[in-house]
Order: sequence, then C-alpha cells, then structure tokens
Amino acid sequence: MKREVDLNEISDGKLYGINDMVKADCKDCRGCSDCCQGMGQSVTLDPLDCYRLCENLSCTMEALLQDKLELNVVDGIVLPNLKMAGEDERCSFLNHEGRCSIHSFRPGICRLFPLGRVYGEQEMKYILQLHECRMEERTKVKVKKWLDTSDVKQYEAFVLKWYHYLKHLEKRIKTENDPSFANQVSMYVLKNFYLIPYQMEQDFYSQFERRLEASTFL
Repeated sequence: MKREVDLNEISDGKLYGINDMVKADCKDCRGCSDCCQGMGQSVTLDPLDCYRLCENLSCTMEALLQDKLELNVVDGIVLPNLKMAGEDERCSFLNHEGRCSIHSFRPGICRLFPLGRVYGEQEMKYILQLHECRMEERTKVKVKKWLDTSDVKQYEAFVLKWYHYLKHLEKRIKTENDPSFANQVSMYVLKNFYLIPYQMEQDFYSQFERRLEASTFL
C-alpha cells in the first residue's frame, strides 16, 4: 500500500541502505504487541509472504483465506492482507501471550516495521518511521539484519519488481476506467500469483519470474 506523504513528516529524514545502521531494534518487543492489533487492512501480503505461510503451515492459500487472511482492494487491485479479528482487532496469528505465532516466517511488512520503503526505478531505500512504534530507546541495528531474510539482494529485487508490476497495473486500470477490466486484472493477479500453488521443492523466485514474464498485462 503506497503512502503519498512528506517523508520529513513521518521519518527522521534519512534514507538507509541494507548495510546502514538504523535505530529500529525494538528489543524483542517485550510486553508489547501494539503493531499486531488494530492495523485494519494495512498488512498487505505479496506472493512470497503467502508462499512462506503455505509452506510453513502446510496449507493452501484457500485455507488461509477461510480465517487468517482476507481480500481487499489496494490501489485498485484486490490483494490479500492479514486479518484482524475480535473486539481488539488482533492479528489472527497473535497467540494468547501476545506473541507472534509465525515470527520466523512472518510477512515482509512485519519484518520491516518500524521501517518503511521508498521505491526507485532501480533500487529501494528504507526510512525510519518515527510515529509507528511506541517502544522507547530503540537500539541501532543493521537494516539487513533487521529484515531477517536470507538472500536480501534477491529479496529486494523481487519486492521492487512486484511493486512496479502493481504500479503498472494500477495505471492500466485508471486508463481503461472500466470496472470489468479492474475485476479481470484482480482475478488474474489472485489466480496466477497467489492461488495457483507454488512448488515448495523449487526456488520461489524463479517460479515468480516465470509467472511475471508470462503475465497477460505486462
């Protein structure tokens, strides 16, 4: 989900690379789960997020959509997001102790928090969001370590390609200005990037690349 805002209003004004140190370490979020509650539809999932969930929970995307995830329109395209449930609007993966039950394979937005991304044409930078986390006296940590993702360069390349693909689709939807076309795009994205199972014994990124290259809407 894109945010059209002045970076100076929401961040410390700096852009960070993966090897930079940033004051983001929340000390294991001891006694706090604020960012896992009341997030509405904001924790949007990309295909890798859903691949990781299906792989580690040994389930299908359809099963996750029954109670853990939901579908909502994001910038004109229907995409999955983490479902907030109950009166407290808690993430469906938050356990009774207020801890994340999927922490080792949590979605990218969760890994990122309280950082945010700034997308360029060829690369991506990170910002430290100042008003998103109530934990005081956070310590410095290298961005790459904070993301807690293997093959960070490959991961960044995937995130950037996915961002620009969705941005391209958003522009086409606006140009067509036809609800039926928007529905067609959403159904294509959901089916070809989320619902058709990925082969768990094969590399995710190569499978994603093949699906992207075969896209009807490129």
